[in-house]
Amino acid sequence: MILAYFSRRVADPELTADLCAETFAAALIGASGYRPEYDTAAPWLFGIARNQLNNSLRARRIQASARVRLGMREPLVLDDEDLERISQTGSQTAVLALLETLPIGQRDAVRARIFDELSYAEVAERLQCSKLVARQRVSRGLSRLREQLEDEA
Repeated sequence: MILAYFSRRVADPELTADLCAETFAAALIGASGYRPEYDTAAPWLFGIARNQLNNSLRARRIQASARVRLGMREPLVLDDEDLERISQTGSQTAVLALLETLPIGQRDAVRARIFDELSYAEVAERLQCSKLVARQRVSRGLSRLREQLEDEA
């Protein structure tokens, strides 16, 4: 029921799954707040789901506003085809060579996000910058790598 609730309100299947997982995680954390005298937990879970959705929408509005103020482009989203092209570019050495052409801030951000699989918050902490700056560096670095890969193709 919760997954269907999010599916009707969010167009992105990954975000739908994330919100559903966050809802149940919040329910587990707040289980002491559940009152068992009710016949079903559905209203309680839907209340948590509504709060998760509102928090997500608020965070997205704040991020969008910050991107506009900073003059940033939309975050780069790589689909399966892009990832396949990257994997077909040759050996790891070739990819690392392209990575070395990036400015140091972008290179370190891309390495941390893509190779080390850190969250943006962890990337920001590692690079001692804000989360928005970390996102910007990763986005710009990946955009440059994409351009280089397209030039070589």
